[in-house]
Amino acid sequence: MQKRNNRRAVIIPVIIAVSIAAGVILGWYLPSGSHADQRERPSPSGKIGTLMQLIGTRYVDDVDMAEIEETALPAILRGLDPHSVYIPARDLSRANEQIAGNFDGIGITFNMITDTLLVISTVPGGPSERVGIMAGDKIIYVNDSIIAGVSIPDETVIGMLRGPRGTKVEVSVERRGVDELMTFEITRDQIPITTVDVAYMMTPETGYIKVTSFSMTTFNEFVTALRELKNKGMERLILDLRGNSGGVMDAATRMADQFLSDGSMIVYTEGRAFPRDDIKATRGGEFLEGDLVVLIDEFSASASEIVAGAIQDNDRGTVIGRRSFGKGLVQEPIMFRDGSGLRLTIARYYTPSGRSIQKPYGDGYEEYYNDLNERFLRGELRDADSIRFADSLQYTTKGGRVVFGGGGIMPDIFVPVDTTGVSDYFLAVRNSGIITRFSLYYTENNRESLSRIDTAEEMVSYLKSRNLLNSFVAYAESAGVAADPEGIKTSGEVIEIQLMAYIARNILNNRGFYPIWERLDNTLLKALEYISGDDR
Repeated sequence: MQKRNNRRAVIIPVIIAVSIAAGVILGWYLPSGSHADQRERPSPSGKIGTLMQLIGTRYVDDVDMAEIEETALPAILRGLDPHSVYIPARDLSRANEQIAGNFDGIGITFNMITDTLLVISTVPGGPSERVGIMAGDKIIYVNDSIIAGVSIPDETVIGMLRGPRGTKVEVSVERRGVDELMTFEITRDQIPITTVDVAYMMTPETGYIKVTSFSMTTFNEFVTALRELKNKGMERLILDLRGNSGGVMDAATRMADQFLSDGSMIVYTEGRAFPRDDIKATRGGEFLEGDLVVLIDEFSASASEIVAGAIQDNDRGTVIGRRSFGKGLVQEPIMFRDGSGLRLTIARYYTPSGRSIQKPYGDGYEEYYNDLNERFLRGELRDADSIRFADSLQYTTKGGRVVFGGGGIMPDIFVPVDTTGVSDYFLAVRNSGIITRFSLYYTENNRESLSRIDTAEEMVSYLKSRNLLNSFVAYAESAGVAADPEGIKTSGEVIEIQLMAYIARNILNNRGFYPIWERLDNTLLKALEYISGDDR
């Protein structure tokens, strides 16, 4: 990869995406000449500074000035834009894990089943695997504290298991076939957070890569996956960015660089105090010629919108799905001495055609985050004709096609939310978590047989012969959801496929889950049909 000499600014860890649903999408930007490395800004001036001084020196009661600051800072920033935010010290390290692509811990994936921590898998080569922890183990004690059957919140359990690398934690586990609890001392270590969920060949020519977020490790993960699929004969690629709420901008631009010819515009930023900064493609991309589809939806935001916008505006591939979230504000990080941080919006992202990615936010914070609900109520998730763009928002791609601004990326091919197989029965078992609970229950009671299965295809074949749906209906009844013959007739196939996918994930991780789940994925199936040439 050649060094980019065309960039006037140094852009590092941009856009920590925490959760759209939680209403927080954050970002990092370090322009050249920035003072973002300073640990503290000058003392506040004007009315705010005077008020703080008066409270500290003259108020009738003793007060905690630090607590007042913690309350005041979010309120001040909330009046600016939805993405200028204050992050308390207790939350900042967890947020930074998302962009660093790693954390310190014991290296397990787990789920809580009937108030018991069940190990779903261990990180290969990680601390837990090294001492002998196995999938299917139930952790009963952490050090001297019992965590089974006492309704401890997941966050508390995570806090007990995580800790600085090199420190030790003792766990006692219950293992099927072993009469007594087994105790292991685990030395915590650095655990990678993978952001490329899965990469596999859907057909002999078409590859699929799912990217869930953008961290410091994403680009290397992506290129590794891309090369592996090319070695398997991939000629066409479906890049899935649905639900990807953002992350490190540099990872996004380097990903887009793999598809675009030298000198092609990827994205540019511009703000009141920061001049326009163009980021362009370099030479030597890994996938410059093959057919390309990018999948997006209403939860695709920020860095994922940069990739989709670059592909669309350069006419390099086809964007399929639903209109993306519309997060295109650039934040600069400022750190405080107490370990807390500030993300202040300083610029906007623009696609190569000049579209601002950011959707309007002038109606206030609540309306901004209620936008997704409004899209649903307007019918936008079901019907592309419900989406209206003003003529003033028209832009043209490199090849002269008309695209629209106004916030987010509108796909070239719209695919509505799929409601096939949805019934009241399905909603009852899904919303109560019974589908995932039964999947864990079934896995635990059949682990020996399931563990002999190596592929998703074998898993489907095995489970198809086991009357899975009938067993599930009986389990759901015992959990309080009565059998509904009409609902089961409508939703039975959907429920069965979901069950098979979740059981496969418990045994084979995502390489088992996604090839089964794709049978229910209307958008992915549309993309496969399109890229295969059947729908052009």
